[in-house]
Amino acid sequence: MTDPASLPYRRNVGAVILNSVGAVFVARRTDMPGAGGGPDEGVWQCPQGGIDAHEAPETAVFREVEEETGMTSLTLLEERPDWLSYDLPADLIGKALKGRYRGQTQKWFALRFTGAETEIRLDLQKHQEFDAWKWVPLAQLPLLNVGFKKPVYEQIVRDFAHLV
Repeated sequence: MTDPASLPYRRNVGAVILNSVGAVFVARRTDMPGAGGGPDEGVWQCPQGGIDAHEAPETAVFREVEEETGMTSLTLLEERPDWLSYDLPADLIGKALKGRYRGQTQKWFALRFTGAETEIRLDLQKHQEFDAWKWVPLAQLPLLNVGFKKPVYEQIVRDFAHLV
């Protein structure tokens, strides 16, 4: 068994994308079907992804959002000054994140989507990460996400509440 303390955190960015009325974009992960149950079953999250070598976090967040959602009509509202980290649960150590990381350390950004919803496309990648999307109130984020990421989502709700 891999000792989690021997593994580094993967550097990552996350995007809280607000529309013109202050609702937040979330998308349902394709790799966790049925989690949560009910009509909105699955795990919903904000777009996020890894930072390439020598890439600035601000560059990475715009790249990741475009790759995962097709959105390019975005403006930067705010960058969270500190990084937030989470650890993977013990049963995912050595499996998730290609088995190389204990969790992720994330730089979060608030972005405003200014385009038409027809711009949103989840099918741009060969291995589609999301299969559905919706706009939700910011306060709902911690209720939609997978349990071990909940503290991160609770923090970003507090950090970006003034933007809604």
